[in-house]
Amino acid sequence: MIPMSFINPLSDEGKQIVRKDGGDLDRIYEENNQLIASINSIKSQKISDDDYIPKNYVDLVIKRIEWYVEKKSDSKNKFKKYAFLFDSKITKFDVIAFYILCQAVGIKFGPNSRESRAIVELQGQLIENRLEELNFNRRAKREVVQQVMNELIVEDRIRWTLLADLISSKKISLQDLVLKEGNIILDREEFMEHFEEMIKNRQPEKMYNIFIGDRIKELIIIKMIMQNTENYIKNVHEMSNTVEPNPTLLKIADEISEALSKEIRHYSSGFAGGNAEASPLNAELFPPCIKLALEGIKSGGRNEVIVLFLTPFLSYARLNPSVFGSNTTLKISDVDPDLNVTKNEIIPMIYDAADRCIPPLFDDQPQEKVNINAKLGFGMHSDLSLQHEGETKWYTPMGCDKVKMNMPALCKPDEICKRLKEINPLFYYLDKMKK
Repeated sequence: MIPMSFINPLSDEGKQIVRKDGGDLDRIYEENNQLIASINSIKSQKISDDDYIPKNYVDLVIKRIEWYVEKKSDSKNKFKKYAFLFDSKITKFDVIAFYILCQAVGIKFGPNSRESRAIVELQGQLIENRLEELNFNRRAKREVVQQVMNELIVEDRIRWTLLADLISSKKISLQDLVLKEGNIILDREEFMEHFEEMIKNRQPEKMYNIFIGDRIKELIIIKMIMQNTENYIKNVHEMSNTVEPNPTLLKIADEISEALSKEIRHYSSGFAGGNAEASPLNAELFPPCIKLALEGIKSGGRNEVIVLFLTPFLSYARLNPSVFGSNTTLKISDVDPDLNVTKNEIIPMIYDAADRCIPPLFDDQPQEKVNINAKLGFGMHSDLSLQHEGETKWYTPMGCDKVKMNMPALCKPDEICKRLKEINPLFYYLDKMKK
């Protein structure tokens, strides 16, 4: 039986592992012979190069990151050197590595950071791939999925409102769910009870497999675990404000950030992004998605496009285009000391795009001006003032994978997008700038 904590480290089973075997943080850099032995016993693991094998908990944390960034750059590669990540023999060590990872990022960077968002995505992709690895044993897969779901959702009747946070955060779509009187239908028998007589000229069993089957259950648990991971990082961050941060976790956080930056720097070093300096924006060089956003959104999703997507892109493209090629975390005032560029160049472009929306964004949602300031790092205030800077983080530009997932109408890749492997719209702009 696959341990439930292999899929959901935040389960009661996972928490028990941490309480029992979490150990001393000061020893997590020490060589762990049990971990090494477990990985060496995995038949599918490539062990010809000793560097592939994590020697301790911190190594395992970093290997998780390395798999994630390599997977993003080459999604079709099976990466056999990371086969150990998909074998439940490492469950105990994997669970502890997960908690180390979340605690380090939560303490050092907080829930709104690039690092936090990457860790949440990493965990979702890891679960998805682990479930795919179980395709050879459908029965075991269904059992563990049902176990995880039973712990995540304890109500007999699953109201769609239970997933409201996931729906509002776009981690799951209401259109993915089959509903009856506001209840989510997941059980086969319940589906037959409600819909069998309504289905004509098709086999109800096949319709169940098409609309629900294993796919929706797996999607729900993946998205719920991602949401819970995000919540856990947030809780860690809030608690860290009341206690002295552990220096070991702060050290690990720096290693995590460095590992996340390696693949980004690999791409950015090839174009102007490696050493690009701040310069006036040239809209003719923008990628297709940014050009569409600047034209205004004519349907739903105005807030997300203007606030979460366009605002970070324009601000970094103008003020700190080499953000992904540097380990230095900057504030806007570091590159725009008096905020003149931000107020006179960047904000007007954002507001113009908001006004082109239908209906104009600020007509019915004027509070989004405050949210724009927050994404620039100036807290939840109506004025853009240096005295508020640092109350929130300056959001980095959203990657192409998130654009495709959350704003598919904007994603119209051209040849340059495909050549750059659709990593981040900022790379497109930097690539065009160098020509």
